[in-house]
Amino acid sequence: MRAFFVLILSLFFLTATAQKKTAFVSGKVVDENDKPLPKVSVVILGKSTGTLTDDSGRFKIKVPAEKAFALVFTFSGYKETQKNFYLSNNEEETTTIPMEVGGKTLEAITVTDDNQRKEMGLAKINPKNALTLPSTIGGVEGLIKILVGSNNELTSQYSVRGGNYDENLIYINDFEIFRPYLVRSGQQEGLSFINPEMAKNVNFYNGGFQAKYGDKMSSVLDIQYKKPKAFGGTVYVSLLEQGLHLEGANKKGNVTYLFGVRNKSNKNLLSSQETVGSYIPSSADLQTFITYKISEKLQLELLGNYSVTKFTLFPQSAQKTTSVFSPLFTANLGLDINFEGKEQDGYKTSLLGLSMLYNPNKKVKLKWMLSRFEDKENENFDIAGAYLFGDRDFDNSSSTFGQIINPLGAGYYQNYGRNTLDIAVYNASLKGSIDKGKHFIQFGNSIEQTNINDKLREWEYQDSAGYSLPYNPANLNLFKVLNSTADLSIQKFSGYVQDNIRLGNNKKDISLQAGIRYNYNSLNKEFLVSPRMQLSFKPQWKKDVLLKFAAGVYDQPPFYRELRKYNGTLNTNVKAQKSYQVVAGMDYSFKGSESRPFRLTTEAYYKSITDVDVYDVDNVKIRYAGNNDAKAYATGVEARLFGELVKDAESWLSIGFMRTKENLNNDYYYQYKNAAGEIINAKSTDQVPVDSIKNEVGWVRRPTDRLITVGLYMEDYLPTNKNFKVHLNMLYGSNMSYNIPNSVKYRNALIIDPYIRIDIGFSAQLLSEKSKRRSHSPFKDFENIWASFEVFNLIDRPNTISYQLIKDFANNIYSIPNRLTPRLVNFKIVARF
Repeated sequence: MRAFFVLILSLFFLTATAQKKTAFVSGKVVDENDKPLPKVSVVILGKSTGTLTDDSGRFKIKVPAEKAFALVFTFSGYKETQKNFYLSNNEEETTTIPMEVGGKTLEAITVTDDNQRKEMGLAKINPKNALTLPSTIGGVEGLIKILVGSNNELTSQYSVRGGNYDENLIYINDFEIFRPYLVRSGQQEGLSFINPEMAKNVNFYNGGFQAKYGDKMSSVLDIQYKKPKAFGGTVYVSLLEQGLHLEGANKKGNVTYLFGVRNKSNKNLLSSQETVGSYIPSSADLQTFITYKISEKLQLELLGNYSVTKFTLFPQSAQKTTSVFSPLFTANLGLDINFEGKEQDGYKTSLLGLSMLYNPNKKVKLKWMLSRFEDKENENFDIAGAYLFGDRDFDNSSSTFGQIINPLGAGYYQNYGRNTLDIAVYNASLKGSIDKGKHFIQFGNSIEQTNINDKLREWEYQDSAGYSLPYNPANLNLFKVLNSTADLSIQKFSGYVQDNIRLGNNKKDISLQAGIRYNYNSLNKEFLVSPRMQLSFKPQWKKDVLLKFAAGVYDQPPFYRELRKYNGTLNTNVKAQKSYQVVAGMDYSFKGSESRPFRLTTEAYYKSITDVDVYDVDNVKIRYAGNNDAKAYATGVEARLFGELVKDAESWLSIGFMRTKENLNNDYYYQYKNAAGEIINAKSTDQVPVDSIKNEVGWVRRPTDRLITVGLYMEDYLPTNKNFKVHLNMLYGSNMSYNIPNSVKYRNALIIDPYIRIDIGFSAQLLSEKSKRRSHSPFKDFENIWASFEVFNLIDRPNTISYQLIKDFANNIYSIPNRLTPRLVNFKIVARF
């Protein structure tokens, strides 16, 4: 682990510590008539500082020696000019640079809104990086995982500060977005709802968020789609995903449109899984966002989405291996499974949202919203497997290489399921704001009708060593049976009011954000009130430092999954999980080498959670206990550094330390003693227990507990050409816990090894300089075309996502890891017009 952190820090600060050798370039810059050009900017490519030519057009600049570099010459009204060099130590080269008329005028500098720094937990994400990010899932969620960590490259879902996937809110243009619920593994997932090519602003809050956001405990992803002013679009093709997006506006500018269509298939990814078989995954979606400005005060907006995901699997066989090391023995254990049957799943989601925005004056804004969301899912699987478990031979000189040579267990199992889920959510909302100078008041209220129709039909048969489990000589029993239906109609009412107050003046910048929200639902008839506040203060220090504090109540009423118990039945009396959270942080902006901007944010947080509905996580499937029989906490510290190691190339480093634990009510177990006072197995047939000891389990790790998370994103380009770039995505997460089903004593006692993954991408701009193309060129309307080659899991690490528990002939239980994807490659072409 120490070596890993040394590697990260070395990569991030390498440019600042390298020993430099120097040379000089001097010369003259002239126009097309050989007249000298004064005040021409001369900068080393990738640097932010340089020099200007004098009144005679002459310049002299110190440059790196014994390495390739490029000088970039820019002057308003002239085309940018670049020249490459390679000089020896202390060498000086003289050159003349001609510049052509017709370049772009210098662009205005974009100033970041300082108010965004005042918001607790806010990280702004550039959606343009979503297509260039080397990642199996890509998209906005792939960028978020660098900030919060991950343990599964096949899913777009993420865990924030000890919460699970169900604790995250997602909004697009103020409409709440829902995900499919029956998905069991990342390989079944399709496209994320979010189309990054249509996004303009992406705000991610990882805690301490405002009262205007909904009733969940962990995070908010708030996305606003673009309102384009001119025609444009993007088309991209890769081995995993293909997409097209178009945007534009009418001549008057009062109608704008966005249109996006995407298709994704993970077949190339899944073909390398441990389970060999025929994988047929597919996912496609269609999105649109249209605005119509009726007048200066009134505007209509329409957001639509339709998505279809299908997953079919005909499994054939699987070979899994794990190693056991102990002071007594070492073994390579293998599990061979031969399958028959198939799995066929389908997920359809649709959203239609209509908004009306009315601004009666410059200080008052109102927004009425109507939406309908529907989610239809079905699971159909009937898969049987015959397995052999034992020592695997890894001697490649042996005739039995790769085979199980010492069987420890054998058996047969069959999983059957016919599950359907139909969720429809109707919502009517009003949101508004009033600007009163030092007070900015926001308010909202919504009414929601949720209809849930669910049918669960599952059973599992297990046969070990010729005996069906649980063993009963008189009857053939199934190992597990789930058989239930649900038809729920739930009404929800929620609302909020909050005030952003500016308390300071020019010398003391103090901002207070205080609000309160309520929530009531007809299912459990629980009325919740959640006060929340944020305070930011900018002290009069020489350094640009902002101090922040937030505290509030974050309650999460049950939606669907929280109601279903392990045995499949529903408990409609489940109450909301309740938490209070405290966060303190600092935001420090500074200039790095060559005056490049950097930003360091740190936050420390504590969550106390009551009425906890405990859960287990298997891959991406969350199974709740369906009650409120626990309490929990999460506490940690996070630090993030944003900046440019080279000019115009984004990079950031995120490090987090976190601990989250839970304490179940009445979780205890007994240890039994024989007549000699020795601890014995209660099921032993040769010893009689005469005494027992009651042991309270107490605090245990939660399924999302992870002490250390590290994320690194880096961009760079060739020192002689900006059109050749490299993108690096690195993730590290320390070990996590995994639950042994039906075990009180060993709840969450299994350990999943640390997750380490490095993805890298190489990009080349194939087409640029639109003005140089001929009028009859087939590419005359394209802004640029990029080609990328990506390597996923560069170090080829076999990360573990879960365990399969197997019994041997002596009834001992072994855990066999289920692995994620190995090293793979991808090719992508992106064209913008």
